[in-house]
Amino acid sequence: MKEVEETWLKEGSRAMQGWNFEHLNGRWQNESLPWDYSKIVQKYLHPKDNWLDMDTGGGELMASFRHDPQRTCVTEGWEPNIEYLKKKVVPSGVTLYPDPNENLNLVPYNEFEIVTNCHGAMPVSEISRVLKPSGMFVTEQVGATNNFSLSRFFNDDYQPAYPDNTLVNNTIACHKAGLKVMKSDVSFSKMSFFDVGAIVYYATVIPWEFPNFNVEDNLSKLYELQNIIEQTGQIDTYEDRFLIVAQKQ
Repeated sequence: MKEVEETWLKEGSRAMQGWNFEHLNGRWQNESLPWDYSKIVQKYLHPKDNWLDMDTGGGELMASFRHDPQRTCVTEGWEPNIEYLKKKVVPSGVTLYPDPNENLNLVPYNEFEIVTNCHGAMPVSEISRVLKPSGMFVTEQVGATNNFSLSRFFNDDYQPAYPDNTLVNNTIACHKAGLKVMKSDVSFSKMSFFDVGAIVYYATVIPWEFPNFNVEDNLSKLYELQNIIEQTGQIDTYEDRFLIVAQKQ
Protein backbone atom coordinates (compact mmCIF):
# COMPACT_ATOMS: atom_id res chain seq x y z
CA MET A 1 0.00 0.00 0.00
CA LYS A 2 1.24 3.45 -0.89
CA GLU A 3 2.09 5.87 1.90
CA VAL A 4 -0.62 8.30 0.82
CA GLU A 5 -3.23 5.55 1.05
CA GLU A 6 -2.11 4.73 4.58
CA THR A 7 -2.53 8.40 5.47
CA TRP A 8 -6.07 8.37 4.10
CA LEU A 9 -6.92 5.23 6.05
CA LYS A 10 -5.71 6.88 9.26
CA GLU A 11 -7.90 9.90 8.55
CA GLY A 12 -10.87 7.62 7.95
CA SER A 13 -10.40 5.89 11.29
CA ARG A 14 -10.32 9.04 13.41
CA ALA A 15 -13.24 9.74 15.71
CA MET A 16 -14.45 13.17 16.75
CA GLN A 17 -15.33 13.97 20.36
CA GLY A 18 -17.87 16.71 20.89
CA TRP A 19 -18.46 18.78 17.76
CA ASN A 20 -15.44 20.67 16.54
CA PHE A 21 -13.18 20.45 13.54
CA GLU A 22 -9.88 21.54 15.05
CA HIS A 23 -8.23 18.58 13.35
CA LEU A 24 -8.75 20.39 10.02
CA ASN A 25 -7.19 23.69 11.09
CA GLY A 26 -5.05 24.95 8.22
CA ARG A 27 -6.32 22.22 5.93
CA TRP A 28 -9.59 23.81 4.90
CA GLN A 29 -11.16 27.24 4.57
CA ASN A 30 -14.74 28.41 4.93
CA GLU A 31 -16.05 31.63 3.43
CA SER A 32 -17.67 33.94 5.96
CA LEU A 33 -21.45 33.94 6.16
CA PRO A 34 -23.34 37.24 5.75
CA TRP A 35 -24.42 37.01 9.40
CA ASP A 36 -22.67 36.26 12.69
CA TYR A 37 -24.68 33.64 14.57
CA SER A 38 -22.89 34.22 17.88
CA LYS A 39 -23.51 37.97 17.81
CA ILE A 40 -27.20 37.40 17.04
CA VAL A 41 -27.52 35.02 19.98
CA GLN A 42 -25.75 37.50 22.24
CA LYS A 43 -28.26 40.17 21.20
CA TYR A 44 -31.18 38.13 22.55
CA LEU A 45 -29.57 36.13 25.38
CA HIS A 46 -29.94 38.10 28.60
CA PRO A 47 -28.26 37.25 31.93
CA LYS A 48 -31.50 36.26 33.70
CA ASP A 49 -32.88 34.20 30.81
CA ASN A 50 -33.58 30.51 31.06
CA TRP A 51 -31.84 29.22 27.94
CA LEU A 52 -32.07 25.97 25.98
CA ASP A 53 -29.35 25.12 23.47
CA MET A 54 -30.54 22.31 21.22
CA ASP A 55 -28.27 19.58 19.83
CA THR A 56 -25.36 21.18 21.63
CA GLY A 57 -22.75 18.64 20.47
CA GLY A 58 -19.98 18.75 23.02
CA GLY A 59 -21.19 22.10 24.36
CA GLU A 60 -18.29 24.01 22.81
CA LEU A 61 -20.37 26.81 21.28
CA MET A 62 -22.75 26.90 24.23
CA ALA A 63 -19.85 27.43 26.64
CA SER A 64 -18.53 30.34 24.59
CA PHE A 65 -21.53 32.47 25.62
CA ARG A 66 -20.60 32.17 29.32
CA HIS A 67 -24.23 32.10 30.43
CA ASP A 68 -25.18 31.22 34.01
CA PRO A 69 -24.98 27.39 34.13
CA GLN A 70 -27.95 27.26 36.51
CA ARG A 71 -30.05 28.93 33.82
CA THR A 72 -28.64 26.86 30.95
CA CYS A 73 -30.12 23.64 29.56
CA VAL A 74 -28.98 21.59 26.59
CA THR A 75 -30.25 18.71 24.49
CA GLU A 76 -28.13 16.18 22.64
CA GLY A 77 -29.02 13.00 20.80
CA TRP A 78 -25.73 11.30 19.95
CA GLU A 79 -24.78 8.86 22.71
CA PRO A 80 -21.00 9.54 22.73
CA ASN A 81 -21.69 13.25 23.11
CA ILE A 82 -24.27 12.61 25.84
CA GLU A 83 -21.66 10.76 27.87
CA TYR A 84 -19.10 13.48 27.15
CA LEU A 85 -21.54 16.18 28.34
CA LYS A 86 -22.27 14.28 31.54
CA LYS A 87 -18.57 14.41 32.40
CA LYS A 88 -17.56 17.82 31.05
CA VAL A 89 -20.62 20.07 31.22
CA VAL A 90 -23.21 18.79 33.70
CA PRO A 91 -20.88 19.15 36.75
CA SER A 92 -20.84 22.92 36.15
CA GLY A 93 -24.60 23.09 36.75
CA VAL A 94 -25.90 22.86 33.18
CA THR A 95 -29.02 20.68 32.80
CA LEU A 96 -28.79 18.00 30.12
CA TYR A 97 -31.83 16.48 28.42
CA PRO A 98 -30.80 13.41 26.40
CA ASP A 99 -32.81 13.60 23.19
CA PRO A 100 -32.03 10.68 20.85
CA ASN A 101 -35.31 11.14 18.98
CA GLU A 102 -34.76 14.90 18.61
CA ASN A 103 -38.30 15.75 19.72
CA LEU A 104 -37.67 17.58 23.03
CA ASN A 105 -39.96 15.12 24.81
CA LEU A 106 -38.11 15.50 28.14
CA VAL A 107 -38.03 19.30 28.02
CA PRO A 108 -40.72 21.10 30.11
CA TYR A 109 -43.41 23.38 28.65
CA ASN A 110 -43.13 27.18 28.60
CA GLU A 111 -39.77 27.10 30.34
CA PHE A 112 -37.38 29.24 28.28
CA GLU A 113 -36.95 32.87 27.33
CA ILE A 114 -34.67 31.78 24.49
CA VAL A 115 -33.99 28.61 22.51
CA THR A 116 -30.97 28.38 20.22
CA ASN A 117 -30.13 25.78 17.62
CA CYS A 118 -26.94 25.72 15.56
CA HIS A 119 -27.11 22.97 12.93
CA GLY A 120 -29.51 20.80 14.94
CA ALA A 121 -32.85 19.14 14.23
CA MET A 122 -35.85 21.45 13.83
CA PRO A 123 -39.03 20.13 15.56
CA VAL A 124 -40.60 23.57 15.26
CA SER A 125 -43.88 22.83 17.05
CA GLU A 126 -41.95 21.44 20.02
CA ILE A 127 -39.64 24.43 20.07
CA SER A 128 -42.71 26.66 20.32
CA ARG A 129 -44.04 24.46 23.13
CA VAL A 130 -40.98 24.89 25.36
CA LEU A 131 -40.69 28.66 24.79
CA LYS A 132 -42.36 31.13 27.10
CA PRO A 133 -44.73 33.65 25.49
CA SER A 134 -42.61 36.29 23.69
CA GLY A 135 -39.63 33.93 23.92
CA MET A 136 -37.01 34.02 21.17
CA PHE A 137 -35.81 31.28 18.85
CA VAL A 138 -32.50 31.71 17.01
CA THR A 139 -31.22 29.08 14.59
CA GLU A 140 -28.55 28.65 11.95
CA GLN A 141 -29.28 25.60 9.83
CA VAL A 142 -27.47 23.39 7.35
CA GLY A 143 -29.65 23.44 4.25
CA ALA A 144 -30.71 20.46 2.16
CA THR A 145 -28.13 20.92 -0.60
CA ASN A 146 -25.08 21.23 1.62
CA ASN A 147 -21.98 19.74 -0.07
CA PHE A 148 -24.23 18.21 -2.72
CA SER A 149 -21.62 18.17 -5.49
CA LEU A 150 -18.99 16.44 -3.34
CA SER A 151 -21.48 13.94 -1.97
CA ARG A 152 -22.63 13.06 -5.51
CA PHE A 153 -19.03 12.72 -6.62
CA PHE A 154 -18.57 9.82 -4.20
CA ASN A 155 -22.07 8.37 -4.65
CA ASP A 156 -23.96 8.68 -7.93
CA ASP A 157 -27.20 7.79 -6.14
CA TYR A 158 -26.78 10.24 -3.27
CA GLN A 159 -29.87 12.20 -2.26
CA PRO A 160 -29.90 14.75 0.57
CA ALA A 161 -30.68 13.17 3.92
CA TYR A 162 -32.89 16.12 4.88
CA PRO A 163 -34.36 17.40 1.59
CA ASP A 164 -37.06 19.46 3.32
CA ASN A 165 -34.67 21.42 5.52
CA THR A 166 -34.99 24.69 3.63
CA LEU A 167 -35.62 28.27 4.63
CA VAL A 168 -39.03 28.30 2.95
CA ASN A 169 -40.27 25.14 4.66
CA ASN A 170 -39.05 26.16 8.08
CA THR A 171 -40.41 29.68 7.80
CA ILE A 172 -43.84 28.23 7.06
CA ALA A 173 -43.47 25.79 9.95
CA CYS A 174 -42.64 28.68 12.30
CA HIS A 175 -45.79 30.56 11.29
CA LYS A 176 -47.93 27.47 11.85
CA ALA A 177 -46.38 26.95 15.29
CA GLY A 178 -47.09 30.50 16.44
CA LEU A 179 -43.58 31.86 15.90
CA LYS A 180 -43.28 35.21 14.16
CA VAL A 181 -40.21 35.28 11.93
CA MET A 182 -38.37 38.54 12.59
CA LYS A 183 -35.27 37.88 10.50
CA SER A 184 -34.23 35.30 7.94
CA ASP A 185 -31.42 34.86 5.45
CA VAL A 186 -29.83 32.22 3.24
CA SER A 187 -26.27 31.77 1.97
CA PHE A 188 -24.26 29.47 -0.27
CA SER A 189 -20.63 29.90 0.73
CA LYS A 190 -17.51 28.24 -0.64
CA MET A 191 -15.66 25.66 1.41
CA SER A 192 -12.19 24.60 0.25
CA PHE A 193 -10.08 21.56 1.19
CA PHE A 194 -6.32 21.68 0.72
CA ASP A 195 -5.50 17.97 1.04
CA VAL A 196 -7.40 14.76 0.34
CA GLY A 197 -6.94 13.49 3.88
CA ALA A 198 -9.00 16.42 5.13
CA ILE A 199 -11.82 15.38 2.79
CA VAL A 200 -11.58 11.79 4.04
CA TYR A 201 -11.85 12.92 7.66
CA TYR A 202 -14.76 15.25 6.89
CA ALA A 203 -16.67 12.58 4.95
CA THR A 204 -16.10 10.06 7.75
CA VAL A 205 -17.50 12.21 10.56
CA ILE A 206 -20.54 13.41 8.56
CA PRO A 207 -22.05 10.11 7.41
CA TRP A 208 -25.46 11.61 6.57
CA GLU A 209 -23.82 13.57 3.74
CA PHE A 210 -21.43 10.76 2.78
CA PRO A 211 -23.32 7.53 3.54
CA ASN A 212 -21.26 4.36 3.74
CA PHE A 213 -18.10 6.25 2.85
CA ASN A 214 -14.82 4.42 3.27
CA VAL A 215 -11.36 4.81 1.79
CA GLU A 216 -11.05 1.34 0.29
CA ASP A 217 -14.12 1.69 -1.93
CA ASN A 218 -13.19 5.20 -3.07
CA LEU A 219 -9.48 4.96 -3.82
CA SER A 220 -9.81 5.79 -7.51
CA LYS A 221 -11.94 8.84 -6.75
CA LEU A 222 -9.58 9.98 -4.02
CA TYR A 223 -6.73 9.84 -6.51
CA GLU A 224 -8.80 11.95 -8.90
CA LEU A 225 -9.18 14.54 -6.16
CA GLN A 226 -5.47 14.29 -5.44
CA ASN A 227 -4.75 15.17 -9.08
CA ILE A 228 -6.99 18.23 -8.85
CA ILE A 229 -5.25 19.43 -5.69
CA GLU A 230 -1.84 18.96 -7.31
CA GLN A 231 -3.00 21.12 -10.22
CA THR A 232 -5.09 23.78 -8.49
CA GLY A 233 -4.18 23.54 -4.80
CA GLN A 234 -7.67 22.86 -3.50
CA ILE A 235 -11.05 21.15 -3.85
CA ASP A 236 -14.03 23.51 -3.63
CA THR A 237 -17.56 22.70 -2.53
CA TYR A 238 -20.44 24.80 -1.20
CA GLU A 239 -22.14 25.06 2.16
CA ASP A 240 -25.90 25.64 2.23
CA ARG A 241 -26.85 27.72 5.27
CA PHE A 242 -29.93 29.62 6.42
CA LEU A 243 -30.82 31.72 9.45
CA ILE A 244 -34.10 32.26 11.30
CA VAL A 245 -34.83 34.54 14.24
CA ALA A 246 -38.41 34.17 15.50
CA GLN A 247 -40.51 35.15 18.48
CA LYS A 248 -43.34 33.20 20.10
CA GLN A 249 -46.62 35.07 19.89
